[in-house]
Amino acid sequence: MTRQGRLQWENLETPAERQHLQHLHVIPDWKEQEWDTEKPDSYAGIFHFRFWRFGDWVDVVIDDRLPTVDNQLVYCHSDDSNEFWSALVEKAYAKVYGCYEALDGGNTADALVDFTGGVSEPVDLLEGQMASDEVARNQLFERVLKVHNRDGLISCSIRATTVEDMEARLDCGLVKGHAYAVTDVRKVRLGHGLLAFFKSEKLHMIRMRNPWGEKEWSGPWSDRQVPPPSEEWNKVSKSEREKLGVTVQDDGEFWMTFDDFCQYFTDLILCRLINTSYLSIHKTWEEEVMRGSWTLRQDPLRNRSGGCINHKNTFLQNPQYVFDVKKAEDEVLICLQQKEKRATPKEGKGENLAIGFDIHRVELNRKYRVHSPQQKVAGSIYINSRCVFLRKELKEGRYVIIPTTFEPGQQGEFLLRVFTDVPSDCKELMLDEPPQTCWTGMCGYPQLVTQVHVLNAEGLQGPDSNGAVDPYVIITCEGERVRSPVQKDARSPNFDIKGLFYRKKPKEGIHVEIYNKNMIVDTFLGQVILFSDPNERQEQHTLHLRDRGSRQDNDLPGTLTVSLITSTTLTNI
Repeated sequence: MTRQGRLQWENLETPAERQHLQHLHVIPDWKEQEWDTEKPDSYAGIFHFRFWRFGDWVDVVIDDRLPTVDNQLVYCHSDDSNEFWSALVEKAYAKVYGCYEALDGGNTADALVDFTGGVSEPVDLLEGQMASDEVARNQLFERVLKVHNRDGLISCSIRATTVEDMEARLDCGLVKGHAYAVTDVRKVRLGHGLLAFFKSEKLHMIRMRNPWGEKEWSGPWSDRQVPPPSEEWNKVSKSEREKLGVTVQDDGEFWMTFDDFCQYFTDLILCRLINTSYLSIHKTWEEEVMRGSWTLRQDPLRNRSGGCINHKNTFLQNPQYVFDVKKAEDEVLICLQQKEKRATPKEGKGENLAIGFDIHRVELNRKYRVHSPQQKVAGSIYINSRCVFLRKELKEGRYVIIPTTFEPGQQGEFLLRVFTDVPSDCKELMLDEPPQTCWTGMCGYPQLVTQVHVLNAEGLQGPDSNGAVDPYVIITCEGERVRSPVQKDARSPNFDIKGLFYRKKPKEGIHVEIYNKNMIVDTFLGQVILFSDPNERQEQHTLHLRDRGSRQDNDLPGTLTVSLITSTTLTNI
């Protein structure tokens, strides 16, 4: 072991690296920790770093002794013999996991989260057929560009299928089973002078760096061909090449077209940095963080370890979290992370559980736990990794996330993170039914629970001369109202919305009214009144719209199709 002294923060490879580590608190108070030649007596021989661990930034303190052989650093090191920040960070990270050996063969996606507190999305380029599907490839490029422009971290690799494949070098210079860092993503303008500007022809390009600092891509757009750089760069103006920082040297960094990238690479990891500050002009997401656990109980209403959806009798006994999508459509990011046992020595080494989650679309006014199958709209894979991730475009409405282990009866802690563009009001559903309070005796307690599913309408007639209509529905039951989103220019709208009502007056009808959205005053288009018999499990009706008040027997243009489920057991729906 040798005693080393300096972080040499200012000598980090790129300003971007400094920005990531400084902004994300990995190296806190770096100026105070740096070697000060004017105050050598202030040096204490210790450093502290921070890593994001299960929802919190955890401080890790180390001394300055680093492992060496023949006075040379054994593991992570810089080309500069007087720069030690990378080796010190590596030692602190090894301390988190117990030893250096624990870092061997680790998961890149997990490491990116530990260093950033962000959310890692693995992308399988083979499964997505990115090499052959041009539309999918262009969509992926836009996602990668967006993550890069928002200071996210990106890693990629070529999958090694056998032990012999690990670190095997291909004829094109790329290495299998090796994690490359993506350092730039650009739309590169082709051509020279004003003609290039007006032509606006751009090529999708991506730049990568081999952490070895050598061994580069030798194909098109490389910087190692003769005459250097490769002849493809002649399509780009000199000023454009200077902007891209094209250099002719074996420094481990190289450019590829995104088409070639998808042809050779198999795996991509996008780590989005989450900026939730309202004071920032670069605010990206609204974040909701839920801590929970899978716990085994004998009572079905108290059990919270029901296994995946394959176990139909116990699946809905898992923890449940409700959230709202308040825009017409919103991109939702969901990350489920289990508490890692290998980083907690007191618990001993243990394997990760196979975990995952489903997302179900539920009633717009759902307040209590789900007890019967609902409309599944998305689900993650199930895998025994620390985290599972899902990115999904969801329509306006209310949804329930059900995080589970693959097998029932397994126990563990988890962290659920939900990211949306506007606040989602995510919270855990704790109660199975309306609670009984001191007012129950006076006001009564629900006797029935009814789910109203408004499917669609046909033949609506708008008040405008052209018959245009922007309809929405309001479901009313015993004073509670549920309103659907507006359907734009739809005379035959597909509403597909639900309301759930706990009813104290079984004989009172449920009103479903349709309105046309106007600038000033909305127009009533008709209504239906529903009565539901609990003896019939499910009823679907197509009813003519009626007027209201004294003219409620008069038919109005259009019909409404609804489905009803009613039960005298409040925990049946």
